[in-house]
Amino acid sequence: MDDALVIGGTRFIGRHLVEELLEHDYDVTILNRGSHENPFVDDDRVDRVEGDRANEAALEAAATTIDPDAVFDCVAYQPRDVREATRIFEDCEAYVYVSSGSAYGREDIPKREDETPLEPCTPDQATDDSSESYGNRKAEGDRAVFAAAEQGVNAMSVRPPVVYGPHDYTERLDWWIDRVNRFDRVVVPGDGTNVWHRAYVEDVASALRIVAERGEPGEAYNVGDRRLVTLAEMVELIADRLATDIEIVTAGPRELAAGDIELDDYVLYRDYPHVLSTAKLADLGWEATPPAEAMERAVDAHLESDRDGSEHGPDRDAEERVLGILDTV
Repeated sequence: MDDALVIGGTRFIGRHLVEELLEHDYDVTILNRGSHENPFVDDDRVDRVEGDRANEAALEAAATTIDPDAVFDCVAYQPRDVREATRIFEDCEAYVYVSSGSAYGREDIPKREDETPLEPCTPDQATDDSSESYGNRKAEGDRAVFAAAEQGVNAMSVRPPVVYGPHDYTERLDWWIDRVNRFDRVVVPGDGTNVWHRAYVEDVASALRIVAERGEPGEAYNVGDRRLVTLAEMVELIADRLATDIEIVTAGPRELAAGDIELDDYVLYRDYPHVLSTAKLADLGWEATPPAEAMERAVDAHLESDRDGSEHGPDRDAEERVLGILDTV
């Protein structure tokens, strides 16, 4: 494959995917609305077509003018997006849909592509755009991929959990980096052993390329850090990169109540472990970045940015009340 179309391509996963494809000698075209700054505007290796991926005519035009070998769909948020794209690009060598680990509908440990059932999706959920229906819509998009493959389309799916790394506009990890960077004592909810599988963004990008090149039509592939770390271990990795000494203070529901804080007020906290098996992807030859190396890059990018994650997590005054209670115990 030589020519790739990335639907999206300028913000986070898509941005890293474009860089991954360029490193592997693809000719890349991005399709987006132009509502965000284009980091490739001065790169003559990357063409851009303006259009809304929700507009069927825009996709039709891209299919005709670009005729890509591989299509990577980074911004398909409703099942109809996937159904339209797999029809329009039915003749391409690979269509890869960015799904999500939230598509799984049962709390298996780990969640496996061919065993763990997916979330159901009602007609109302399929056309919704709220966070509550996100997993349902991604699951229905997966089912659209499977249906297309049954009709002979080389369609595949990649399911990441929470993605982190440079250019992460969600700022979820930034909140934790900012906490470690500013305070000597860092409150961690629960006992610190919470596990929410995460995926380093460059690993997601390489997974998308490898699935396009080596994956099987009609298959889904989980992607995530090969070695998982707990929430407390994640904080320690951040502190190591910042070369700072911190005290991790764990706090349960009773202690957090002193600051009117609940466990799930903390971003990247999940009560029940969320773990995806990545063995199927590894069998294609994919390799993950070691967590310490991935965190180094994420922390360095945070320090070079103006992101602080302030929209996430409890405020420090509330945490100080919690710490005050713990100091008297």
